Amino acid sequence: MADPTSSARQRLLDPIERSSEILFGLIMVLTFTGSFRALGADHDDVKRMLVAALGCNLAWGIIDAVMYLMGTLSQRGHNLMLLRSIQTASPEEGRRFILDAMSDDVAKLLTDAEIESLRQRFLQLPRGRAHLRLHSDDLMAAAGVFLLVFLSTLPVVLPFVFMVHPTRSLRVSNLIAVIMLFLTGMAYGKFAGGRPWRVGALMVVVGACMVGLTIALGG
Repeated sequence: MADPTSSARQRLLDPIERSSEILFGLIMVLTFTGSFRALGADHDDVKRMLVAALGCNLAWGIIDAVMYLMGTLSQRGHNLMLLRSIQTASPEEGRRFILDAMSDDVAKLLTDAEIESLRQRFLQLPRGRAHLRLHSDDLMAAAGVFLLVFLSTLPVVLPFVFMVHPTRSLRVSNLIAVIMLFLTGMAYGKFAGGRPWRVGALMVVVGACMVGLTIALGG
């Protein structure tokens, strides 16, 4: 029953969540650069494409930040409900609530005595009515989510800002996107216990497929 606030103090998001946010941001901007190529647009359309790509990721970053705050409140409310359920339940029901809140792998490691010890510790916690609210750490973490999504856009669109030739800028942009996808996959694989190089290559393939599907469906 971890409090999201405590995890926010330690780090913004775990590596898998950070990788996912960056992946979403990259896919969003790649749908614009990919459409730019598919439509055969010329240099005059670059500015509009940049504004659209940045605006889309700006909106996506805001939505992600709001969803992060909603998820934080939801998890915090669930934790309070679990605490109250354990405190008002019978000993047998209280132990079952604790086991249900754990993953199966963790639950298998605990003995009956350890579970009962946990229940007793829950019973010792204050029973006063707690109010759900957001803290400064939550707002900072939400701001971090927004920046993570939005800033992942910039390396991909910068070639269109500094390079004059549309075709060359598109190639450089795609190269940067591939590198970012690969590095994101490596970080994902390292945290998940997989082979970083293989997961990185898989992330490039998955990202390319998702972008192609989005463009094909009119995204």
